Amino acid sequence: MLTPRQNPTALLTLRAALCAVFCAAFCAAFGTVLLGPLPAARAAARAAAAPAVPAHRPVVLVHGYNADPGVWGSLRADLRAAGYTDAELFSWGYDTHRSVNEVLAGQLGAYVDQVRRQTGAERVDVVSHSFGSLVSRWYVTYGGGTATVDRWVSLAGPNHGTSTAWACALWHQACRDMTPNSYVVRNLNSGDETPGAVRYATFRSDCDEVVNPDSSVPLAGAVNTAVGCLGHNDLLGDDATSAGVRAFLAG
Repeated sequence: MLTPRQNPTALLTLRAALCAVFCAAFCAAFGTVLLGPLPAARAAARAAAAPAVPAHRPVVLVHGYNADPGVWGSLRADLRAAGYTDAELFSWGYDTHRSVNEVLAGQLGAYVDQVRRQTGAERVDVVSHSFGSLVSRWYVTYGGGTATVDRWVSLAGPNHGTSTAWACALWHQACRDMTPNSYVVRNLNSGDETPGAVRYATFRSDCDEVVNPDSSVPLAGAVNTAVGCLGHNDLLGDDATSAGVRAFLAG
């Protein structure tokens, strides 16, 4: 056996080897605790904790007067067939007898913010039918929606008012909002009908029994499409209209 006097170099070599073995074992066991994850591990942990970015912009569906989210069954099925997941499709329900500008547009804005938080998306697409077009337009125009909405679609929306709304205007504020030259209609169309960087599209029927005149639907600056002779609610289940909506959202 060698003593320090006999071979100091060999002893130093042995000490170095033992230290290396000890340090390796120590770092493997406690290094993560003392120093925290390595940069690559920290980045992976942050990515796992962050909300997954959806493959598509979330779509918020806004139904019309005296309706409910169930009217969107056909379009939701078509969107799912086109690759959307249920986690990317949202049908907002609301009391259609309330005021567009004083109540409903703000409620829609809160719902859009909730969808954005849930999905991690910066912007959403909005597809609205009939009276829902006025609610969503007010949100986009006056409620900050130009910063949160990427594409806006109106199916048979009374965007410039409809004379048939006089039939219920005495009882419901929503009907008064839909009448020609109402406060809501007048303010939505007093300046730029399609403000901001939002892309707009409308779909109208030439035989709409609810929106009169039919020319109430199109907006200056929007992609305006006539879908033929369909009933007011038939646009919700029409294949050609659905295909046009999907193409606009994907374009």
